[in-house]
Amino acid sequence: MSTKIPVNAARLCGEILDLDEGIRFAGIATKFGKVVASIYREGLDPLLTRQESELSVTQSIIRMGTRQTLEQKLGKTVYAFAMYEKVKRATIPMRDPESHILMVSFDNRSDHERLILEKIIPLVREQTAP
Repeated sequence: MSTKIPVNAARLCGEILDLDEGIRFAGIATKFGKVVASIYREGLDPLLTRQESELSVTQSIIRMGTRQTLEQKLGKTVYAFAMYEKVKRATIPMRDPESHILMVSFDNRSDHERLILEKIIPLVREQTAP
């Protein structure tokens, strides 16, 4: 079970956080749920405890896996999104050989779709290109 990632995961998380002040968190996990890098916006008090964050990662991996069962008919998942009262969260498949998952959270006022499609995904694709 490899946890190799084709980019500097910590650097990529930092670059994602730097894209917009509305981004609260960026983290990368393996398809097995092991977090290989994560970073919170400076001065931010996380909403979840460490244990709750680990559970959230596991749940995100499971949900991403269930989506793959329909990709042959619907096309590949671009990103999955949930909006809560206090935060917006997205899970983005990195499409690297090891099937890493990028998790990003946003302030509710942020334009998450624009950030994901115009900034985050292009940055991830650029850094994970062979």
